[in-house]
Amino acid sequence: MPDNAPAVFRVWIDATPETVWNEITRTDAPIAAFFNNKMHLSGALQPGSRLAMRTPNGKWTGVVGEILEVVPHSRFAHTFKFTAYDDPECTVIYELEPLDGGTQFTLIVEDLPTGTKTGKNMSSGGTMICNTLKRVVETGRPSAGIRVLYALFKVMGPLSPRRCATERWPLDGPRAATGSKAGGGSR
Repeated sequence: MPDNAPAVFRVWIDATPETVWNEITRTDAPIAAFFNNKMHLSGALQPGSRLAMRTPNGKWTGVVGEILEVVPHSRFAHTFKFTAYDDPECTVIYELEPLDGGTQFTLIVEDLPTGTKTGKNMSSGGTMICNTLKRVVETGRPSAGIRVLYALFKVMGPLSPRRCATERWPLDGPRAATGSKAGGGSR
């Protein structure tokens, strides 16, 4: 059971909270700050809806969870589980606060399972998410390095573990938000 303090990442973005909110909650296109995954929902953007972060082509699901809280332009929280790992889920909270003519964006990860692949990935990925979100909102696109990384992700997609295949993580089935071993195993 996690017993550590939440991981907190913060960045100031030269944009309104509404603009930042629209970027992190979009479902019509990949979200560059979220590793270029597209958010899929089981219903509306509201507590109780399930979410899945999938590759742009929809073949692979990297993250599943359940929406816990939605306060438009201010706070969005959901459970978070990497489909590739058997690690326990954690909670991800995005807070947006108007500050100095822009938005202070805070990413908080609670119940981060220490000593796990999830813990390692979330600890290192938080800064990248914040910096990429800032860049995308302010300039319209991620940095060249991030674009190269995402091109590599696309090429490497077929090498993803079979347990991450989208058909193993349906939004309407019991496995999507429970953190169960959907399909188990790897390729």
